[in-house]
Amino acid sequence: MILKKNILVTLLLLFSLGGLAKHDLNNIYTNPCENKTLIKTAKRWMKCGDWRNGFFAASPHKTVNAVEFYSQYQKNKQEWNAAFSWLAKNDLRNIPNGNYKIEGTNLIASVQDDSNGPLDKRQSESHYHHIDLQYTVSGTEGFGIIEHETSKPSCKYRPDVIHYSYDVNKARFYNSSSDKFFLFFPGDWHIAKVNTNKRNQKFRVVVIKLDYID
Repeated sequence: MILKKNILVTLLLLFSLGGLAKHDLNNIYTNPCENKTLIKTAKRWMKCGDWRNGFFAASPHKTVNAVEFYSQYQKNKQEWNAAFSWLAKNDLRNIPNGNYKIEGTNLIASVQDDSNGPLDKRQSESHYHHIDLQYTVSGTEGFGIIEHETSKPSCKYRPDVIHYSYDVNKARFYNSSSDKFFLFFPGDWHIAKVNTNKRNQKFRVVVIKLDYID
């Protein structure tokens, strides 16, 4: 109860100071008293795979926020089903590089042959209106996820991206694989294409930006 009251007071104070910016919302730590039943339901739903729509090549990476995934899927099933169906029906290893419109939606699947680079050359970012679905088809892409408390915006928000300065010692880094996919929601401040400990830094990835529904 005390935690809830403190968060409410913080929100009221921010609104009274002239409105709550999106990055301020992201900086408010998720209430640890969040509905436990919802968390269990979301995790069970994610594990059982009702969302797959034919896509069995990969499962959500351990970093995927199950509650966000569950919630966004329920709000926008058409887009999610179309995205997973496209991933399932295409030969992702051999399809040419490029952008592909996903039928029946405004979604674009971007097939990219790319390579990792030094961390200091990669920017951290987040998106207010879109969710990044990133599936590494072959090779290994390095990803970083930065925490909120020691990070802050380093530029103005533009089209749908904002970058951050952050404490590298507080960041978490992960290697992708072809049996997992990443989902980066607005609260997931992330870094893509970061050098890994692998010999070969080249990879092929499919990126689909889904709409985030408030």
